[in-house]
Amino acid sequence: MKFSVSQEKLSKALASCGRVASSRAGLPILETILLRCTKTELVVASTNLELASTTRIGVKVDDIGEVAIPAKLINEVVSTLPKGVVEVSLEQNAKLHLSSGSYTVTVNGMKTDDFPELPTINEKSAVQYEINAIEFKQTVSQTIFVASKDQTRPVLTGVYWHSFDGTLFAASSDGYRLAEKKIIPTSSEIAAIIPNTSLGEATRLLSDDINEVTLLFDTDQVRIRIGETELTSRLIEGKYPNYRELIPASTETKISVDTEPLIRTAKLAGLFSRDTGGSITLQSNEKEKTLTITSTASETGENTTVLSANVTGDGQVSLNSRYLLEVLSVTNQNQVKIGYNGKLSPIIMTSAEKTPDYTHIIMPLKS
Repeated sequence: MKFSVSQEKLSKALASCGRVASSRAGLPILETILLRCTKTELVVASTNLELASTTRIGVKVDDIGEVAIPAKLINEVVSTLPKGVVEVSLEQNAKLHLSSGSYTVTVNGMKTDDFPELPTINEKSAVQYEINAIEFKQTVSQTIFVASKDQTRPVLTGVYWHSFDGTLFAASSDGYRLAEKKIIPTSSEIAAIIPNTSLGEATRLLSDDINEVTLLFDTDQVRIRIGETELTSRLIEGKYPNYRELIPASTETKISVDTEPLIRTAKLAGLFSRDTGGSITLQSNEKEKTLTITSTASETGENTTVLSANVTGDGQVSLNSRYLLEVLSVTNQNQVKIGYNGKLSPIIMTSAEKTPDYTHIIMPLKS
């Protein structure tokens, strides 16, 4: 194998693949990155058996070949080399030589016999979606943090991508809260749970020059194509719960309030709710057009803040301050709507738009 490539291109490809390479004990081949030089391009790939990353870049090819090279070391070596052309060659004993200007490095690699076969997907039969990159990033950021970390319920540890009434949705829940994002119209039928780790890795690949993200679903895999890189992930097996049963059709109490002061108030209230499980209380007053947020700590003190708000219906509910802060941090709107039907009913939050595309449910705390 012999080729030449720009340091910037190679370093970027190695960085994206290096994050996927695993450090599982007893499987040293998973700690490597595959370099496969064909007649037309260089394939840079890694896998942890659940997620595979493949980047194809243009190089000047002198000779084809392949090698598995330690991921951490090759990343550090190439990122340290100066910008410009890097000459790469491989000896038969799996020693990889890199030279750039006055720098020459040799890295001991491994033969590729034991490197796992890269996953394939039939693009002709796969369900495919083209999503604006900004929309994709927002969808992930508004759902991924809600997914459960409890491995005893694996279906809740990912984000549920599904079609419903001609629209593609993404949803997640940990049993205490729920997030649903409306994405794009669709005529396809899909129901797939993408692991949180795979979606998180996908968002790290997004840059300002990426305009679109392609998702291809087959029966047990999803391929996420971002620029020159493809992530292929196993889907989580199982049937996602019918979460729409939790979303109230209407609410007796409706509150519209500015996001920024609500965030500040929730942070302040949270300081005095640490020994009560994060519990803060929201009290609406339709006559006064106010939302009052209170919290009490028996040892440290108490907090009461009154915010101006557009209010319909008096009502009171208690919830976890961290849950409130987390959803407010991803709403991306200047104003939010809060609704509930009493102390024990789910709290529904949306943006103040006429047709909001993001819905968030928080289960109340018993006060």
